[in-house]
Amino acid sequence: MIIKGAKVFCDDGKFKVTDVLFDERIQSVGHQDSEGIDASGHILIPGLIDIHTHGAMGVDTCDGDSDKLEIMSKFYVQNGITSFCATTMSYDEVFLAKVMKTTGNFSCADGAKCVGINMEGPFINPKKKGAQADKNITNPDYSAFERLFDAAKGKIRTVDIAPELPGSMEFIRSASEKCTVSLAHTDADYDQAMEAFATGATHVTHLFNAMPPFLHRSPGVVGAAADSDATVELICDGIHLHPAVIRAMFKLFNEDHICLISDSMRSTGLPDGDYELGGQQVFVRKGKATLHDGTIAGSTINLMTAVKNVISYGIAPESALIAATSTPARVIGAEGDIGSITPGKCADLVLLDDNWNIKKVFVNGREMR
Repeated sequence: MIIKGAKVFCDDGKFKVTDVLFDERIQSVGHQDSEGIDASGHILIPGLIDIHTHGAMGVDTCDGDSDKLEIMSKFYVQNGITSFCATTMSYDEVFLAKVMKTTGNFSCADGAKCVGINMEGPFINPKKKGAQADKNITNPDYSAFERLFDAAKGKIRTVDIAPELPGSMEFIRSASEKCTVSLAHTDADYDQAMEAFATGATHVTHLFNAMPPFLHRSPGVVGAAADSDATVELICDGIHLHPAVIRAMFKLFNEDHICLISDSMRSTGLPDGDYELGGQQVFVRKGKATLHDGTIAGSTINLMTAVKNVISYGIAPESALIAATSTPARVIGAEGDIGSITPGKCADLVLLDDNWNIKKVFVNGREMR
């Protein structure tokens, strides 16, 4: 198949009017003599990659049900997300083992690709638990992680940890051999975070949220991440972070160290109402999800909305797209297959009109919308 004359977001991070030839994988990027889909006046981008999403359309990763994962997958692809990491919450090992097994075996022929699992909890600090259930939080246990990793058939791509907890450095040292280790739900100071990065952690989950603030004499995890070349996640729903903070973070970290994420929960795609996350009741009012005490509990947006939001905040479209495609691909070690319009990579593509409305979505070259 050929898409002709689109404004293509190429792998050099620039837009170029050209043609893209593909089957299951991208064959070439450049002008073709053969006829194809006339995409003049349209924009062609890589499929978005959401590495932190719990659910949507009334379902959640931790339901541990392949039929519900399929609902998530189909919702994502209709919104331009062609790959995602199904994200868990803090539960006990027995519960998580079932979730890991189900998710590790999951694939969907008619939706976005589940390219891995993001294990958020239970190795976090209860002082910064956010919407995680306190009863399920525990100190780092590498043996438990290893069993869960095996249950997931090795598909855990990121695991979260609070580096100030007992045994955390030993955990980071071992777990970083298997996947990306991310600092999250932590009360760590700058020095503790720097030690974690030196030991093998390379990523930070939803920067600013569920961690100490970035202060001028106490820079905390945010300052340590900037000093250590770590990658960071930003929830760009207009609730978790002020637009000025997002603009500042793009200046501090640049798009090649930022992952836009949705951190979406099961209410995403549905009206306001009462929902559940991690075994706790969540109230969604005017799109804002909170626990009974007012704690923010995930978001109700999808990743395409996050991209559009940051562009509206003044971030260049090119930077927003890198942060939603090639950077997350690299964080989960999938940059060889997804994340850019490059010959040899999977033909995961999204065709947009000039107002960024989705017209077509392709996954492995197959049209899904």
